[in-house]
Amino acid sequence: MDTLSYKTLSANKETAEKKWFVIDAEGQILGRMASKVAKILRGKYKTNFTPHADCGDNVIIINAGKIVMTGDKMSDREIFSYTGHPGGQKRISPSEMLVKDETSVVRHALKGMLPKNKLGAAILKNCYIYKGAEHDQEAQKPKALNLNDLR
Repeated sequence: MDTLSYKTLSANKETAEKKWFVIDAEGQILGRMASKVAKILRGKYKTNFTPHADCGDNVIIINAGKIVMTGDKMSDREIFSYTGHPGGQKRISPSEMLVKDETSVVRHALKGMLPKNKLGAAILKNCYIYKGAEHDQEAQKPKALNLNDLR
């Protein structure tokens, strides 16, 4: 009996086959879109997923300023940040974040769905977010990905 046929392959940073995908965020619900993109970035849709390695794909998100939140979440929800000083708590709504920087709401949602360690920070660098329809990664020949086809 050949025992080598039962070995489980564990992917690492060097052996991971990274693909490039472009996702149009126009009209997408923020949380549903962010959870699927986080799975793609993490590599959970791949058969050789390894939890401790960066084996996910690279994602380009265009039209990030045109995302949608259901209900009154765009104005009623508050996102907190803290400066570290007494009385340094700041609150901002997603609509105010979109006015300042149209990509920050999507980046904040994605960051919250990734691991809170060095691996999560490294995985977030594989995501490129643009407020318009133009992006700088044409040389990588990204494939268009429809998030509605994913589970």
